[in-house]
Amino acid sequence: MKKFFLIALIALPTFLHAQTGSKVYDLLVGTYTTGKSQGIYVYHFDTGTGKITYLNKVTGVDNPSYIAIARGNHFVYSVNEVGTDRKGSVSAFAFDAASGGLKLINKQPSIGAGPCYILLDKARKNAFVANYAGGSFTVLPINADGSLAAPSQNIQDQDHSIDKTRQNEPHVHTAILSPDEKYLMYTDLGTDKINICKYDPSAAKPLTPANPAFAAVTPGGGPRHLAFHPNGKFLYLIQEMGARIAVYDYHKGQLKEISTASLVPDGFKGTVGAADIHISADGKFLYSTNRGDANELEVFAIDKSTGALTFVQRTSTLGKTPRNFTLDPTGNFLLVANQNSDDVYVFRIDKETGKLTYTGEKLEVGNPSCLKFCPAE
Repeated sequence: MKKFFLIALIALPTFLHAQTGSKVYDLLVGTYTTGKSQGIYVYHFDTGTGKITYLNKVTGVDNPSYIAIARGNHFVYSVNEVGTDRKGSVSAFAFDAASGGLKLINKQPSIGAGPCYILLDKARKNAFVANYAGGSFTVLPINADGSLAAPSQNIQDQDHSIDKTRQNEPHVHTAILSPDEKYLMYTDLGTDKINICKYDPSAAKPLTPANPAFAAVTPGGGPRHLAFHPNGKFLYLIQEMGARIAVYDYHKGQLKEISTASLVPDGFKGTVGAADIHISADGKFLYSTNRGDANELEVFAIDKSTGALTFVQRTSTLGKTPRNFTLDPTGNFLLVANQNSDDVYVFRIDKETGKLTYTGEKLEVGNPSCLKFCPAE
């Protein structure tokens, strides 16, 4: 009888997942290790209940503030957002999705200070790194064994913009590949530009300037993160300093701004720090975060024919400094990382209205700054 009871307990989670149709994913959390955090943390996330359970972690990695998971889930890459002058770096890890285990493979210089973002192409040929403090953009080839080769290209931005306290020099922030991966765009908060490059993964220097080579952003806007609409026709830019989202018509590397939307209500007098944007898989809604005095998530409905945004909801992130957030693979939940209150909150998404409701689920982790999902094999 006892043996039967034990077997039943072991089988219960699998049975419940089968009955509810939910699935468990790995949730990887990148952090700043200057506070309570020790590195990169791995959890299980239940898409039926929204519950998070601890799985594993890797320590001894400095400020893995942004991470990327390669296709196939066997490798994870992180920036090491440290260093002055040109001393930032990038780390490659072997990843076991079943156990959540991460093992360092190697590390390469990012050829720039303060690397804050990393992007991989689908074929896992190259990793692209934005060096915020150094104002440069670096390409690192990826070897067949998952290790990083020495940088093959480094683009040093020049120029400045109108805010003398924050835009006296370049500050490269993020990057995105076009849906066909023939173009790459990266933002520079310091110069108020979206830089546009052609991408040839077979070339010794895979990035070359497109024509035109950039799209100018409203002076003082401070371009930060980018997101493509699932239809590939529209590109969305969140502006950190201006607390606005710009909508662009996109066609073969060409960008044309067609509309904007504000993250703050009329009359807002506090400081702003717009951070991240993501779009639902069905293309119906755009979500964003705003730090500063707001500490909010914003929801916008998307007009699929024009790309225009209509405000839907503004809600507290329940913590301080919501940097990064993510939508779970089922589209049922939104998880937001509050960097300066050491927590991650789980919100349920109403797929009809796009609105968010706090589920009561909360994860405590030091200085979370990046959330990534992958299948738990």
